[in-house]
Amino acid sequence: MELVAAIVGVLLLCLVVPLVWLAVRRVRLMRNGGVDLCLRRRFAVTDWHFGVGRYEGERFAWYRLTSFRIGPTVVLDRAQLEIVDRRPPHRSEEFAIPMAVEVLRFHARIPGGREGDVELAMSSDVRTGFLAWIEATPPGRNGFREAS
Repeated sequence: MELVAAIVGVLLLCLVVPLVWLAVRRVRLMRNGGVDLCLRRRFAVTDWHFGVGRYEGERFAWYRLTSFRIGPTVVLDRAQLEIVDRRPPHRSEEFAIPMAVEVLRFHARIPGGREGDVELAMSSDVRTGFLAWIEATPPGRNGFREAS
């Protein structure tokens, strides 16, 4: 009987520790200036992932909520982002991104040399802050020559 209780205790501990880690990770990300949004890189209906985005100077770091990784899952450089499309969520996406008001599609160069499209689904207040952050690129950093 004691062996069964010990096994159940170890199993419960193995279940509780990861859940506590995810909760603490999310609270830390949100306290340090994070915003809730969804991201997808492969464009299938079920490929949306919830996460927390953080503005880190010239970079936007996105942390997937269900990941045990300490660092960001995706990092986007502000100077390398190009908005390709803006749209409301499709009817088939509403179950996956319930809080989203708008979906922004970007063509991005992800650090490491890869290029591709990334979609971010966000609420209206997050969208306002995100677009302001993109438009606040310092002069000379957007690939265009400065006027002389």
